[in-house]
Amino acid sequence: MKQMINILLACSVCCCITATTACSDDTYGPDPDRNWAGTTEFFNSTDDAGFNTYYNPAIGRCGDPMPFYDQKAGEYKILYLQEYDNNGACYHPFWGISTKDGATYQSLGEVLPTGTSTAQQDASLGTGCAVYNEAEQLYYIYYTGYNVLLPNHEVVLRATSPDFKTWTKDALWSLKGTDYGYDANDFRDPQVFKADDGLWHMVISSKLKFAEFKSSNLKDWEHVASFPMVWDRMCECPDIFKMGNYWYIVYSEGYRAPWSRKVKYMMAPTFDALKACFNDPGANWPKDGKEGVLDSRAFYAGKTASNGTERLIWGWCPIRVGATIHEKNINVGAEGEPAWAGALVCHKLIQHEDGTLTLGAVPAIAAKYGKEAAASIVDSKGYANGTLSGDGAYVLYSRLTTQNHISFTVKTSNNWDKFGFSFVRGTDSKKYYTMVVNPENENWRKVNFEQEGEEGKGFIEGIDGYGFARPQDNVYKVDIYTDNSVLVLYINDNVAYTQRIYGIQKNCWSINNYGGSVTVSDVKVTRQ
Repeated sequence: MKQMINILLACSVCCCITATTACSDDTYGPDPDRNWAGTTEFFNSTDDAGFNTYYNPAIGRCGDPMPFYDQKAGEYKILYLQEYDNNGACYHPFWGISTKDGATYQSLGEVLPTGTSTAQQDASLGTGCAVYNEAEQLYYIYYTGYNVLLPNHEVVLRATSPDFKTWTKDALWSLKGTDYGYDANDFRDPQVFKADDGLWHMVISSKLKFAEFKSSNLKDWEHVASFPMVWDRMCECPDIFKMGNYWYIVYSEGYRAPWSRKVKYMMAPTFDALKACFNDPGANWPKDGKEGVLDSRAFYAGKTASNGTERLIWGWCPIRVGATIHEKNINVGAEGEPAWAGALVCHKLIQHEDGTLTLGAVPAIAAKYGKEAAASIVDSKGYANGTLSGDGAYVLYSRLTTQNHISFTVKTSNNWDKFGFSFVRGTDSKKYYTMVVNPENENWRKVNFEQEGEEGKGFIEGIDGYGFARPQDNVYKVDIYTDNSVLVLYINDNVAYTQRIYGIQKNCWSINNYGGSVTVSDVKVTRQ
């Protein structure tokens, strides 16, 4: 029994074989006599089958999430487009999960199936939303029916259910954009909500403009008008809600450029003023210096739901493809386009006094990481008494496991100091991956993703970064959550930066300095 316990403990540490040989999946084995914690070489680790924090189905991946707070059941329900590696001729049925806190999920299985034939409008399903009509005690799903074989590639359809389990598609109803002067190919992602006039409103993404409809009963819809998108950019997955004294629209800017394709928002004191913001987006960005950008390019199709006391947002973090860790970690596809679908990442919306929004850690996620682990220093350069000095200085910490919460504080010595934090790093690594907090100017910072090391490519343009104002006191409170290859970084309730980095688990990590000096304190690692 004692020998078996030792073997299990060795397996859980999952470190590499010797202090002189780089590790790989082929050489790793459960040997209790090996000094796993004392080694610092790169280990070619892979994701575990399950994700414990950022939901990923057992088979396939999560596409566009459609969160909804079910007051009747007292829980969030998140529908999503189920993606497989090999989709059939009819694809993207709605699957679902439920959660009370954004940290632990229960699968609902398939909620809304696709059509059964490629001759049907709903041969494939696209993004939509769920609402509950208390007057009828009936749930509605409004969704996109997608079929490139039909004249209208995309139309809006609906289904109803008394219990969120058994759904009836309304075969006699559809909303076609061409009937109202909208595009036949782009007419999707309906979002339904109640406005201040007490009526239900529906906003739909079409080509370079949003379509608006209204209804008193969720059945009969009247066309209101359209309002523009952001210049020549397609804005997908709109989510409109009121929070405090402001109205917001959260949308995903589908412009295929390395600096775009991100989840953003607009804000205004009224719904009508919100729509008017898009008449001149450049003049009406939220006053946050970020053009309303909420996260990185590795968080997409974000939509929100509220239980009345908090508002959470879910989006997907894309997978990356490649034969090796190093190929996958920098591969974002042609034209900087990330792969489609992945794991669901959940953030908490933080509303500041001026109404601007940022994203922060979900309290229940933070609570999941409650087991303190060692954050042992295993190597360093230019590091003494908590201070990193000089270009290339770093402090390397012991190996991580599959789910980690890393927290620490960095204080820079001046307004221009540059620092970062690296993952998949070993003492023999010729390539590793860093979020660099780079001074764009004296008062503006940008988190850049870089492949560092003697064989590294440096800044990876297709992944881009996240800009934010330099903290006035030059103090950066950093929290990083990892679950397999999904990583989420928060800084000072002002930065949310989601990333996909393969090989985080079972490898060392570091804090780095690039000239000047920075002070590092309160380093802590906790696990689930």
